[in-house]
Amino acid sequence: MEKKNYIKVIEILKLQYPDVKCELIHSNPFELLIATMLSAQSTDKTVNKVTGSLFKKFKTPVDFLALSQEELEKEIKEIGIYRNKAKNILLTCNRIIKEYGGMVPNSLNELITLPGVGRKTANVVLSNAFGIPAIAVDTHVFRVSNRIGLAKSNKVDEVEKQLMSGIPELMWTLAHHLLIRHGREICNARKPKCEICVISDHCNFCYENTFGKYNNLCLQNQL
Repeated sequence: MEKKNYIKVIEILKLQYPDVKCELIHSNPFELLIATMLSAQSTDKTVNKVTGSLFKKFKTPVDFLALSQEELEKEIKEIGIYRNKAKNILLTCNRIIKEYGGMVPNSLNELITLPGVGRKTANVVLSNAFGIPAIAVDTHVFRVSNRIGLAKSNKVDEVEKQLMSGIPELMWTLAHHLLIRHGREICNARKPKCEICVISDHCNFCYENTFGKYNNLCLQNQL
């Protein structure tokens, strides 16, 4: 896809979702880091429900380290794979205190060294907490990007690189939120709603499922 078409897709989606933003409720980089760590294999709605109570009681890495792993598990047990997340959160809090003076680092290379923090989590924090342009590739971004034709890879890191190459840097964070929203509302995993999709004219998946099937039918009937 040509760069102008990347921009066109993002502009159309922006008109469709003018209020798009990070759905994880947070008030500082630390809260967003914890919320994003909790969001793996869970919904933002569930995470926000849990952190709504959690962040009232525990506001800093020091506060979290006053808890045992078992105590933290009880606080987040509504979240998927909560035991492993509790372990990584406490390990991360310990690292933040010892190595970064209690402050969440604002570089990708530092963030991804924290336990339980991969590129997706790091990019969410960088873009939404620190205003550093980044594209976090979650399951929605990965699926929608490949379907549309913004990317073509079965590797998450490669999809991120292709999106960064095609989309202007100032639009990276916006693109991340737009693709997530579109994936949740229209471009669903099992049954995408192509008939009401605002970017169907720019989508490889829609083209193949409309014109591809039509052309095959024509060939079969020698039309």
